[in-house]
Amino acid sequence: MQFIHRHRLVLAIVCSGIALALLVTIGVYGLLRGPVNASQPERRAPEASVSSTSTSLPDQPRPVLVTTNAELFASSVAAALFTWDTRHEGDLSEWVQVLVDVADADEAAAVASDVRGYLPSTEMWGQISAYGTRQWFERESIVVPDAWSTALEQAASGQIPRGAAAFTVVGSRHRAGTWDTEVIRTERRVAFTLFVVCPGQESCRLLRLSQLDRPLE
Repeated sequence: MQFIHRHRLVLAIVCSGIALALLVTIGVYGLLRGPVNASQPERRAPEASVSSTSTSLPDQPRPVLVTTNAELFASSVAAALFTWDTRHEGDLSEWVQVLVDVADADEAAAVASDVRGYLPSTEMWGQISAYGTRQWFERESIVVPDAWSTALEQAASGQIPRGAAAFTVVGSRHRAGTWDTEVIRTERRVAFTLFVVCPGQESCRLLRLSQLDRPLE
């Protein structure tokens, strides 16, 4: 079956009549395209939680879960988005590629750009590699935002692709690295929205990511 071009999801939210209200109250287009918001400060993690990561082996990029369940897929994407390890022999692009591999074909370039907004720059990656820095994610919640439910209710037929869904994820991003012989860990609470599509019996695909810390609500 011929599937509607996925980029219409973003166009529907930005351009449709019901999305005008969303645009005014939430700023969806800016949410998707704007620069990363770093309003949440990093904080030193409790000392008791540091030792468990000090002797861990280097992590490596792991494929996102292949599934037709939208929520399970979104959870797997969220974990992949915040999991990386500079001790891995590969470079930053390998961690980006894991997410691009599950992107919708029409949105792959945009997804790659979105993902890089969540990751350190290439220059910063080189600097923090000297400390064996690694990152992982602990999810607190994953919900369908009210704004998305409203959009689905009010959208005209064909405005939003069949099987499209949005999930707002809240959790904690953890980082650990070694300074001399001391393992230092920080944590930061984050929130973001993933747009996915699961057409029928086909595996889910990633459409877009919101700006970090400016999720749909």
